[in-house]
Amino acid sequence: MANIKSQIKRNAQNEKARERNKAVRSELKTRTKAVETAVAEGEGVEEALTAAIRRIDMAATKGVLHKNTAARRKSRLVKKVATSQGESDS
Repeated sequence: MANIKSQIKRNAQNEKARERNKAVRSELKTRTKAVETAVAEGEGVEEALTAAIRRIDMAATKGVLHKNTAARRKSRLVKKVATSQGESDS
């Protein structure tokens, strides 16, 4: 346990940030799963994809995700949607 005042404050800040980041990451997983479910069902894909991309961008802006990680995740989601729509068209 820290007994230096600045370190006590820093620990409190880190804990708050950890909780906030955990919530953001959890929501990202939920949005990603929603896209995958929509792809499997074939309904509401565009809305789910838009919501997921928006959250990924927001996480990158806030610093929860690195910008390249955000770009990679968006790319993979779009790719999944594109391949599923390609299969359904044939």
